[in-house]
Amino acid sequence: MISPVPPFPIGATTTAGELSGDPHAVLARMRATEPVSWVGALEGWLVTGHDLALGVMRDAETFTVDDPRFSTAQVIGVSMLSLDGAVHARHREPFARPFRPAQTRARFTAFVEAEVDRLITAMRPAGAAELRGDFAGPLAVAVVAEALGLPDADARTIRSWYDAFVAAISDITAGGRGEAGAAHGRLRAAVESAIAAGQDSSLLVTAAGQEEGLTTAEVVANAAVLMFGGIDTTEGMIVNAVLHLLSHPGELALVRADPVLLDAAIEESLRLEPSAAVVDRYATRDVGLGTATIRKGDLVRVSITGANRDPAVFPDPDRFDVRRPNSSRHLAFAHGPHFCFGAHLARLETRTALRGLLDRLPGLRLEGLAEPLGLVFRKPAELQVRWTG
Repeated sequence: MISPVPPFPIGATTTAGELSGDPHAVLARMRATEPVSWVGALEGWLVTGHDLALGVMRDAETFTVDDPRFSTAQVIGVSMLSLDGAVHARHREPFARPFRPAQTRARFTAFVEAEVDRLITAMRPAGAAELRGDFAGPLAVAVVAEALGLPDADARTIRSWYDAFVAAISDITAGGRGEAGAAHGRLRAAVESAIAAGQDSSLLVTAAGQEEGLTTAEVVANAAVLMFGGIDTTEGMIVNAVLHLLSHPGELALVRADPVLLDAAIEESLRLEPSAAVVDRYATRDVGLGTATIRKGDLVRVSITGANRDPAVFPDPDRFDVRRPNSSRHLAFAHGPHFCFGAHLARLETRTALRGLLDRLPGLRLEGLAEPLGLVFRKPAELQVRWTG
């Protein structure tokens, strides 16, 4: 007896390893014939079409993050990341207000410039560096530490908390218990200390004093969210952008000849390889999506990576093109009510970092091979570079 053909044959045979390594070929096949596909390895649906992905992220009533299976909430507690509707706005707004464009420029430009200068000055004499560990990561951590305004925690301490949270969430995703109690306790103590100190520049103090009336536990959970959004994704954004420019000397020459193209190069890098590759939602009702029938409670995972290479929106989508006219239509910062409010700061960090590297490290070039990896967060494990002078 011949077994019936699975309704989603590509999704049925796709492995988590394929999606973590180089997923672009399988995502392209899926997008062409199964733009909403059941992927057994993920125990959920994977959405790879651009417009379908946009629709899911905009429709929080049908596709919600508010579900007890949401791994981040299990580790850090209820936060803006795991809520929708009015309660989501209550958690989000006190933290989002200071990150509007004008406030971001005023608050962080000088700090980011100083950090970039300090890090490059320390690296420059060696003539070589591993940019993720020596530059992008420390910059992202320092900015988060500055934003949160934690008086008793240095950048290394904040990184240790963040690493503990990431490990716990990864463990839950793999079916484990995912505990990060010690790190959570230390973060709570630091937040309480910051609120008691009452420094005007502290985002935690500002959030705790807003009309939304967040409790200390809620401020702690949302502070952890800022660590996820401000450290890992920004680190990846910087490293991926450097990798793309140094891997495409013709495009790099265009940027060097016309610095105005630097911002366009950043957007194109975000499109080609977003550092946050997927976002998860849960269906609140039975609903049709594309040719698929989604059942209430199903996990619906949006592939930002797949959507950003949809040829219906981005012609020749696998090409890195700093003059692409519509690269800003990428979905790298998500969309809808959970759009990343730190996007302006992440762009400021990446722009300042790239400008500093290209201006101050003559002959900057890759040393060895590097490829972005990761199912959820995508970036090279390391990025070795060398320069002259």
